[in-house]
Amino acid sequence: MTLGAVLFDVDGVLLDSTETHRRVWGAWAGLRGLDASAVWPLTFGRRPEDMVRLTAPELDPSQERLVLDQLLDQQQDAFPAVHGAVELLLALPLDAWAIVTSGDRGSVHARFAAAGLPLPRVQVYGSDVVQAKPAPECCLKAAAALGLEPSACLVVEDAPAGVAAGKAAGCRVAGFTSTHHGDDLRPADLFFDTHADTAAYLEAAGLLSTGPSA
Repeated sequence: MTLGAVLFDVDGVLLDSTETHRRVWGAWAGLRGLDASAVWPLTFGRRPEDMVRLTAPELDPSQERLVLDQLLDQQQDAFPAVHGAVELLLALPLDAWAIVTSGDRGSVHARFAAAGLPLPRVQVYGSDVVQAKPAPECCLKAAAALGLEPSACLVVEDAPAGVAAGKAAGCRVAGFTSTHHGDDLRPADLFFDTHADTAAYLEAAGLLSTGPSA
């Protein structure tokens, strides 16, 4: 397979946001009388509105999104870069990667700036698609914007919904084991435990001239 580009998820892959989001969803579940332990595992890779529809269909998703945004704002700058992510992205040509996330543009831009992460030319957000992950639309949109067939793209995902989206799009998928065990990320084609693994793979594929430091 000739690899043309990488499609990165954001939360859990480039930004270390797991504990922050756990606190936010736990607080929201408490406000709505829901079991936080049942809500949390369903959040990965899904838009907040889709999570509300899934866990509390009697509530208005748009209104609950406002509540979630307020809870998230209270967390301030709790979104550091995943170890090795800055060096990895700086070593990639801007047209050789994209971000594909269920998050929103404004929040991602602010968090990337705070974490020192560069932004690629191609960015696909939850608001850019009709059907979010696990549907393939986000990955198909990113591949098209890069001028590539999905089969020439590697999706790097930490969540089952994102893995499903990449596979449904016809991309090769790497499960990034920051938030889930490898067994939870099947049918991913391969697995990265750290971005040293990601860099080694991309260097072997010819996308990196030299790997970033581990």
